[in-house]
Amino acid sequence: MSPEYKERKVERREFRLTKIVCTIGPATADSEQIARLARAGMNVARLNMSHGNQASHLEIIKRIKNLNKKLNHPIAILMDLQGPEIRTGEIEGSLNLKVGEIFYFTITPSENPEEKSVHVNYEHLISDLKTGDRITVDNGLINLEVLEVHEHRLRCRVLEGGTLGSRKHINLPGVRVKLPSLTDKDRRDILFAVENDLDFVALSFTRSANDVLDARKIIEDAGGHARIISKIENQEGLDNFDSILEVSDGIMIARGDLGVEIPLQELPVIQRQIVRKCAITGRPVIVATHLLESMIQNPMPTRAEVTDVANAVYEQADALMLSGETATGMYPQKCVEILHRIALRTEKEPGMNFHRENEPTETREELARSACRLADSLHSPAIVVITRRGILAHQVAAFRPARSIIYAFTNMSSTRRKLWLVRAVVP
Repeated sequence: MSPEYKERKVERREFRLTKIVCTIGPATADSEQIARLARAGMNVARLNMSHGNQASHLEIIKRIKNLNKKLNHPIAILMDLQGPEIRTGEIEGSLNLKVGEIFYFTITPSENPEEKSVHVNYEHLISDLKTGDRITVDNGLINLEVLEVHEHRLRCRVLEGGTLGSRKHINLPGVRVKLPSLTDKDRRDILFAVENDLDFVALSFTRSANDVLDARKIIEDAGGHARIISKIENQEGLDNFDSILEVSDGIMIARGDLGVEIPLQELPVIQRQIVRKCAITGRPVIVATHLLESMIQNPMPTRAEVTDVANAVYEQADALMLSGETATGMYPQKCVEILHRIALRTEKEPGMNFHRENEPTETREELARSACRLADSLHSPAIVVITRRGILAHQVAAFRPARSIIYAFTNMSSTRRKLWLVRAVVP
């Protein structure tokens, strides 16, 4: 070998191990904006079924699929179901709620025009709550305590006030609600996802393993292959997390609603516990909500947001998700670029390595672990996996090789797209 050859350096492009999920909305719905997000580093496009309708989402799906024909790395599509929700009814204008004053929640329209009240679309509100329970409105901006339970209404005291408008989301922290796992709209949207060969369906407000099994049956009965991402966003989901994880294809830590349902100081601890359990079992995990929230209106994130993102990367989560930042924000492309830079830098440091608690239970898993250990000992830049449905690629990724990119070769386009959610995998 000539000295000239030995001295030559082969440049290798830095590859980000952590994947990025972007919510597509009014700010990014056209073809050019979607292409910009893809160039900036988007791996998965999220469609939020709480907004828009099937017709508008179909147009976005067509644009993404047309773009995929031109991209070396196709974009996967995740449909996020609206799920069962409790919301306030219509209010003329708005209501200003002050700390200490009395407010009523009713399941029938109030007949007393002088009392401050709002109708709620949940028929079991009265039977589910008791004196001393908390009600939070509009993502925790307004908080109330139940003082008295009457036949058709709850008498409450305002703990934290604010301006209440129509159709605001209500949380009942610690209360086991009698909502269905899937609404009729959710069922229609799942069939829509199957019809359009979408890659993932995110199941909102997952409370039990049966919720996941119900959704999976609908997908399989319709001949679909979408993978189910269970969203953990309430106490019941946390209580049943182990059984939910066992039947799910992946997990999303939906920190918005979850942060309202549990004490705020518990949220970072629970995030780390969920990421750890997902790492041990080899399930992809998405950290979502408020990653770069200030960038909806500002061109730069706060220092706290940068640290929050870095911590999720340090924990070795598979993916980070942007919501309003890319759906309605003023700087969607810049958000992705900043997320990319933070992740790339943080990945140079040793992570939490929760995967070390992952013990193989079958021959293929033992093979995956051995490949990762060998790659680490040789400082190998790559591990090559040949897979059809992506199972072996998932298993190798679960053991979190320290420096190696996992190149997964498959002859199935659907598998190729789905693997874009898995940390360190390049399909």
